[in-house]
Amino acid sequence: MSTERVQAPDQLPWDPTCTRFPTRKELPKIPGAPKDAAWAWGKDDELGRLNLLTPARVKAAAAEIKLGEMIRLDLPLHIPETPGFDREPFEHRIKEVVEDLVYDDTYSLNTQSGTQWDGFRHFAHLETKLFYNGTTSASIKPHPNPNPSTTDPKHKCSIHHLATQGIASRAILLDYRHHHLTTHPDDPYNPYTSHAITLSDLQSCAKAQGVNLLPASQGGDIQPGDILLVRSGFVEAYHRLDPAARTAAAHRSHADLAWAGLSQDEDMLTWLHDCYFAAVAGDSPTFECWPPVRAEGRGFMHQELLACWGMMIGEMWDLERLARRCRELGRWTVFVTSAPAMVFGGVGSHANATAIL
Repeated sequence: MSTERVQAPDQLPWDPTCTRFPTRKELPKIPGAPKDAAWAWGKDDELGRLNLLTPARVKAAAAEIKLGEMIRLDLPLHIPETPGFDREPFEHRIKEVVEDLVYDDTYSLNTQSGTQWDGFRHFAHLETKLFYNGTTSASIKPHPNPNPSTTDPKHKCSIHHLATQGIASRAILLDYRHHHLTTHPDDPYNPYTSHAITLSDLQSCAKAQGVNLLPASQGGDIQPGDILLVRSGFVEAYHRLDPAARTAAAHRSHADLAWAGLSQDEDMLTWLHDCYFAAVAGDSPTFECWPPVRAEGRGFMHQELLACWGMMIGEMWDLERLARRCRELGRWTVFVTSAPAMVFGGVGSHANATAIL
């Protein structure tokens, strides 16, 4: 007897314990929301796709822990030494509290400068200027003279809501960099260029890894609440550059910044939506191909994932060691846990992510 529980598109709010959810084409029209919005978890929802991380799914994901090996997925906080987009580099100071006896640390950190989560305050839907679930910039901008009428005690869509929920799930790693170099040895791409990774590219990679990229509801291997990890080769390329080349690459003008990443075409967007990933992450500074390939009039993938669907984006994750170990073991699913910073009103966070095999 089938135990499938189907979520009806117009039956709001959605029940995260369902096993099958509406496709992108079936999304209900929500008054005041962008056309592609999936603001369906409740009018006061702050979690987006993290709603899918139900206790039952987290418990099931723990079955991926077979060896007990832990692999950290964060780069050191000082890497990249020179962040892109003119972001501030990490600063670390040691404070002597009692001479020769007691010491403290002081950090200065732009959360977008290295291994990170983009929270829902990071990127709005460009046409409507709305962030996830109707949040506006008025809820985010700091006020010069805060008072009860100008502050938001709930900090709508703040990173602390996601930190309170916590992140623990099964993750699927697609080692696209390794697959491309294996299948195209005479045509390598530079991760510091706008190499667009298409859905067919990911499908070819997944097939070589023995993974079916269809959602489980369509007979594939992707379960609701999974986390997608894509290795494009940025971290590998970064470590191969000398310090001067790294600095020069980061200091390119905004118009000249370029990185490999997922393409923004409709097939890719529909697949990302319909798989119901809890979150996505990659090793590049932007996750999506940069600058965006404006296929079919589309622009930034960030607006779809963050503002429309409430799907967190991880960037500059260190997937090198994990990819090597997955190749050795011949398995591509792992248990991943992440603890975003508990910062009230925060936009994003360093990832604090670990894979457990």
